[in-house]
Amino acid sequence: MDRKIEHKKNPLKRILLYTLLTILLCLLLWSALAAGNKVTIDRDRVSIKTVEYDSFEDMALFNGKVQPLNTLQINTIESGTVKKIHGQNGALIKEGELLLELYNPNTELSYLTQETAIIEQINNLRNTRISIKNQQMTLDKDLIQMSYNFNNAARQYRMDTTLYRKGVISKNDYLKSKETFEFQGKQQENTKKYMQNEQKDRETQLRLINASIEKMEKSLEQLRENKENFIVKAPATGLLSSFNPLLGKSYNKGELIGKVDMQDGYKLLVRADEYYFNQLKTGKMALLEFNDKQYHLKVEKVVAEVINGKFDIELVFEDRAPETIQQGMTLPIKIYLSNKKEKALLLPKGPFYQSSGGQYVFVLTNDNTAKKRKISIGKANANFYQVLEGLVEGDRVITSSYDDFKDKDVLALN
Repeated sequence: MDRKIEHKKNPLKRILLYTLLTILLCLLLWSALAAGNKVTIDRDRVSIKTVEYDSFEDMALFNGKVQPLNTLQINTIESGTVKKIHGQNGALIKEGELLLELYNPNTELSYLTQETAIIEQINNLRNTRISIKNQQMTLDKDLIQMSYNFNNAARQYRMDTTLYRKGVISKNDYLKSKETFEFQGKQQENTKKYMQNEQKDRETQLRLINASIEKMEKSLEQLRENKENFIVKAPATGLLSSFNPLLGKSYNKGELIGKVDMQDGYKLLVRADEYYFNQLKTGKMALLEFNDKQYHLKVEKVVAEVINGKFDIELVFEDRAPETIQQGMTLPIKIYLSNKKEKALLLPKGPFYQSSGGQYVFVLTNDNTAKKRKISIGKANANFYQVLEGLVEGDRVITSSYDDFKDKDVLALN
């Protein structure tokens, strides 16, 4: 009887088969995953830049608004209502030019009352001064008369003395002449002493009166000048700005009604982000490129007040400002945050930063493929990022926006 011969299965073949199937399955799975993490894009849609190793300028780009170097404010000296407008906003004005007339009846009446009172006091003092001078004239006249009487008495006494000695006149006539002479002499002497004291008092009194009149005349002059305070004039020659009064509008004393922009130069005003608050200090240098020329500036003033995330800085020109710039223009300027230049890996700026936050970039591995790579970025200026890690010199990086493929790891470029 024939017996069926059973063939033994080879376990090695089975193991090889299973291994091949596993590898094939893994390849299929990897291909599927790779396909899901890969996208094909048109090369013309992306911008490709090369990483360079070069000098890095630590600077920032800002927009500066042209403003006059010096500005004078125009304030009302007296309160009042606008009666007449002479100046025009934006016009070139000269120092002393009439700009505005105000009217305040109460203040003007007060000025008039004070003026009348001062004039009356001045007139009274002048009348007193005339009276004192008249008294002086009277005393001088009396002194002349006394001197005349004394001289007559002296002459008569000398003559009577001679006649008495010769026995021509009586002793009684002689004694009478002598008494008259002595009386006139004593009276003249006393009068001179009195007049000397009176003269000193009158001189003091006149000096005080003259000083009082002088002060009152100055007060009257000042009062009349104050009446001119209702007329607003240009304090200097320049461009009239912020001047917008209305007929009938009331202004308080010392209120700002306009400005005069001096024509002696320009400065640039920059509103910078608070990120730069600790970096922008007075003395920092800046550069303006205008009409194919370079102009150097420096930070003159930093306003240490942050409003809505911004703060102001003022820059002045090291030399003369460009002749063709005008007030109100906005110009791009570079402000150097550091005076030192250092070598570094430089990645040109681009929209990729907004997509990746500077955490990664797509680097070309060949002409048709780009792969995502983590990087570390340091400082930045107007044109470049300073690369700290993740890239080397010569790497080609996509610097356009990643918004359409930021969740992918590989890009295929057509």
